Amino acid sequence: MKVLVADDDRAIRQSLTTALELNGYQVTACKDGVEALAAFRSDRPDVLVLDVMMPGVDGLGVCRVLRAEGDRTPILMLTARVETADRVAGLDAGADDYVPKPYDIDEVLARLRALLRRAEQTPTGDDLVVGDVRLSPTSRRVWRADHEIELSKTEFDLLELLMINSGIVLEHHVIYERIWGYDFGPDSKNLAVYVGYLRRKLGPPEVIRTIRGVGYTMRSS
Repeated sequence: MKVLVADDDRAIRQSLTTALELNGYQVTACKDGVEALAAFRSDRPDVLVLDVMMPGVDGLGVCRVLRAEGDRTPILMLTARVETADRVAGLDAGADDYVPKPYDIDEVLARLRALLRRAEQTPTGDDLVVGDVRLSPTSRRVWRADHEIELSKTEFDLLELLMINSGIVLEHHVIYERIWGYDFGPDSKNLAVYVGYLRRKLGPPEVIRTIRGVGYTMRSS
């Protein structure tokens, strides 16, 4: 597996490269987001490890560029910012998971393995259809009836998860782990906020149902 590492701290960059290579990964190391984007396009990696805070184009900027191009390569963020709002900002930009600094290399390796497994299981090919809602996993486009709906990366991933499991009630913690890679806990409102975004964009009649105290499900009627 090929990993692209981008961090402006040379010591961190070198230690990550060494640890990853010892675990069988082929590593391309970059010192900023500009280098990372160029390296990504010349030799497509299987997964990216990006520092949030970098000069020029930072990790969030790299995420936004790749996701705007429709690329779904898994992205793991390294960040010294540990507040929930900062994590959500990174995930909204297109990151799949994050590890706070200072990190444990074993956790980084475990997160990378999880992201690569998830990428292998991502459905491709046929569109998902629930009632008059249609989602294309390959083009990352969504329609209701004949109207195309613009969704953010997180909104799309959440809708895709609900449609794959149509008719099944997904508990809050399951959705958090699958979409954000982290359970923000019972007091978090993040999931409810994104469900609200989806409901407004999809419009009536409502297809995402709340199962009070449990979670959410998607049904056509």
